This record gives sequence, C-alpha cells and structure tokens, in this order.
Amino acid sequence: MRLVRFRRCRPSQTPVWAQPERDVRDEPDGRARIAGMQPFRLHGTRILEVDLRGGSVRAATGSMIAYDGDVTFKSAGMGGGDGLRAALKRRATGESISLMQCSGTGVVRFAKDAMEILLVELGGDTLRAESERLLALSDGLSTDVAFSGLRGASSGQGLFTTTVSGHGTAALLSAGGPPIALEVSPQYPLVVDPDAFIASQGHLDQTFVTDVSWRTVVGEGSGEAFSLRFDGKGIVFTQPEER
Repeated sequence: MRLVRFRRCRPSQTPVWAQPERDVRDEPDGRARIAGMQPFRLHGTRILEVDLRGGSVRAATGSMIAYDGDVTFKSAGMGGGDGLRAALKRRATGESISLMQCSGTGVVRFAKDAMEILLVELGGDTLRAESERLLALSDGLSTDVAFSGLRGASSGQGLFTTTVSGHGTAALLSAGGPPIALEVSPQYPLVVDPDAFIASQGHLDQTFVTDVSWRTVVGEGSGEAFSLRFDGKGIVFTQPEER
C-alpha cells in the first residue's frame, strides 16, 4: 500500500481529456497507469481534479465546483451506487452515504468545505473510512458497511463504518489541516481519538478502549473517555481537528 504523491497541475495547450489514451506503463512518478482508469490529481491540497475519458467516477453529492468538457451528473442511486443490498444495510445501520455519478469526457474538479484532500490507492485491499470523509471514488472501487466496534458512546458516531475495496483511487477529506498517516505494527499498536479518525488501511484489528475512572467522574480525567485502538500492521489516517 502507498499514498499517491501530491502533484500540481501544469498548464497544457491540449486538454488532458482530449489527449490520446495510454496503455499500462510506468508513469514518471513511478505509478502504473491503466488505460481507461480515471487519473486523480490534486490542484494544491484542497481541490481534486479527475480526468474522465468516457468513464465515470462517484463523488460526494454537491462537491463539484467546476468542470470542462462533456460531462453529466446524476445520483449514484441506492446505497451510493452499490445496489439494493448496500442500501438496505446502510438504512439498517445508519451509516449513510450520498454520492453522485459523473460520466463523460472532460475534467471535473471537486472540493468540500475547504478541507484538505488525501489520495489513497487500493490494489485489491480494503479501506475502512468514515462515510462523511469520502470525497470521490474511482470506477473500480465499491463500498459496503462493516461493524467497527462500540465507539458510538463517546463521539456520536455509529457502530458501523464504510469499507472501500477494489482497484483504484479513493479521495478522502481532512478537516483542520493536512491529514496525518500513522503506521501501526505488531510491536506498536495505536490509540486514536474517534473524532479525529478518517480511515484505516491494512491488516488491522480495531477495538475500543475506555478511560472511565474515578478521575473522570470527579472531572479530573483526560476528557477522552473512549478511544479507538488498532493492532496489527497497517496505516491509520487522522485529521488535526475533532468532529
């Protein structure tokens, strides 16, 4: 697993979406680009640009700020575009997600509440993320709902989380500043505030720990009654601002 490097856009006489499609090959930044996939890139750190070449991408409803080319927008449908089963699970668990589908040929730009954007590549593995922190998903990714542990007592978050799996790029949002990627290893488990959690990736077991004690009752505790603990091997993404 690895993060996509931030790359600033460079002016070009020919629009990116009008340039010839390329087959699988190594890009200058070391990534393999697959023909037909939607290249994601960052313009600065708060705007996502997606090249559409006849395909589609799903993004948070209302997050489009500008586009050029021939692009159409519509609701992604039930379950954020993942079908009736996903819709029923989301309704039953309260882990809602609202996505639109953007299709056509052109360049679409997305942003939300001036939050920082993080790009994460998936190569058949699974990303667990807060649904409200998903900005966009490339066409090869699907979402589902999974049990995440008893963490709702402290943060108001549900007992379930959104999973993203497949091959492609996911764009995540971070409030309060740039996202922080924290590595977890078997020797070094990680504990984070659930209100600062964005997503996790890798072979991780998530549990919740409590710090409720007599000090908390009398008002002398840390104030963090419940936290998320991650054991295993992977990466946890957090934001520098609590929800």
